[in-house]
Amino acid sequence: MVRPGRRSGVYRSGGLRAAWVGYSYAPDIRLTGMTPSPKNAPFCYRRCAKAGGGVALASALIVCAVGAIGGVIAEGPRAERTVLALKAPRVVILKAKRILYLFDGDALVRAYPIDLGRAPVGPKQRKGDDRTPIGGFHVVTKNPHSPYRRFLGIDYPDVRAVERGMGEGLISPGEAAGIRGALETGQCPDWGTALGGGIGIHGHRLGRDWTAGCIALSDGNVDELFAVLRIGDPVEILP
Repeated sequence: MVRPGRRSGVYRSGGLRAAWVGYSYAPDIRLTGMTPSPKNAPFCYRRCAKAGGGVALASALIVCAVGAIGGVIAEGPRAERTVLALKAPRVVILKAKRILYLFDGDALVRAYPIDLGRAPVGPKQRKGDDRTPIGGFHVVTKNPHSPYRRFLGIDYPDVRAVERGMGEGLISPGEAAGIRGALETGQCPDWGTALGGGIGIHGHRLGRDWTAGCIALSDGNVDELFAVLRIGDPVEILP
């Protein structure tokens, strides 16, 4: 889901936008910021041409790019970490691969392993289903003193969830109007309705799916991500 008009919500690279939402793309669009070498080939469409369309293509394109940054960051010594200086940070999460990708604009910077909700398959439907939502979101809250180390809250429920909730009778017209109003102004939507809420990125990764729908990173990795992401930065969650 791409939200036109919201800050950083629309991908600026035609190639990457095609990867996320399945639109047409040029035959050789490269991800900027990668340095070609014999062991570190550039991220480009030709390397992943057999991946197919839609989400499968997005997944394959990112996997090709991960090699260029040295693979997934499991957990490094915290003393060796420096604050990343990113101009346009954004996050893409592939649920099926249990990986969170941090980009700076079009350049892939980090790939972190994650845990998901206890019911990891499919989009979030309602409160208490322990599912991690799917769609295009933004960071709307930051809590440096979370019981789970750090917490970056996202703006779920989104408009799509509101429309479904109204159709299924899960929320009232007043609740729907309140959520829509918050989303339109970049605020945190109501997390207390039957659609659920309080979804975000936090620490305490265990190496298994255990959350109530949140995305869990190791404490060291969430510290690094927390220092980079700002209110309003985009978080795309794919199946």
